[in-house]
Amino acid sequence: MSSIIRPTPAQRTRRMIVLLAALFAIAAPIIQNLAGLGLTQAEFAADGNTTLRVAGYAFSIWGLLYLGLLAYAVRQVLPQTGESTLINRLGWPSVVTLFGIGFWIIVAAMNLKAASVIIIFASLIALLVPLLVFGGTIQALGRFDRDRMLTVWPLAGLAGWLTVAAPLNLITTATAFDALPTTLTPTGWAVAAVVITALIAIGVTARLRTLAYPLPVAWGLLGAFVAEQPDNPALAFTALAAAILVLLAGVLLTFRLRPGVERG
Repeated sequence: MSSIIRPTPAQRTRRMIVLLAALFAIAAPIIQNLAGLGLTQAEFAADGNTTLRVAGYAFSIWGLLYLGLLAYAVRQVLPQTGESTLINRLGWPSVVTLFGIGFWIIVAAMNLKAASVIIIFASLIALLVPLLVFGGTIQALGRFDRDRMLTVWPLAGLAGWLTVAAPLNLITTATAFDALPTTLTPTGWAVAAVVITALIAIGVTARLRTLAYPLPVAWGLLGAFVAEQPDNPALAFTALAAAILVLLAGVLLTFRLRPGVERG
């Protein structure tokens, strides 16, 4: 159950910063695209996407992610929202991640590839670690608990997408710099990235037991299948198999091992 403890002044300040961070994260791509400042996200990704890429339509998931993050942040400043364990423990990590994804847009526009890798991995780790630490608390939430719907789902969904985006960003940057180690072929590195991403996703899902995390991962892997199928079938079908595996594991881990929690 979500706590009804009233937030302290310091906690209210943190909540306002969460809202500001979310607004910054949402406004950054809108302003950058409308003003035409620097490279677009598609132009940035196009330089080095010969090793591994994701179909452009897959990035439409940001619309849902931003809506969820806005709901998460607005709830923070509503007077009736109590200070629960998850709101408290995930507040500052979410600030780091929200500012991180906003700054990623800026460094991408400036074509600062190395900085983009550092920022996206820092954003992922800052959010994923506390989610894992409080996995037990997340599992104990009721099916319609507000913390589950308005804290866990938005943040776990963002973490899921970043789990795909971070290694994609890394491989794209390494390809652009011609820095992929020669121990594997480019396709070998791409396959390794897909497999590792799927394994990490399954491991995290086993801890969180919520579909909010594996769904974006499977969506991103499916986007890799669509993008790579014409030119690299081996990589494409590896990505498809990984997407199916992540989705099936997510359903089984969420519903069979936690019956009744998220089952409609």
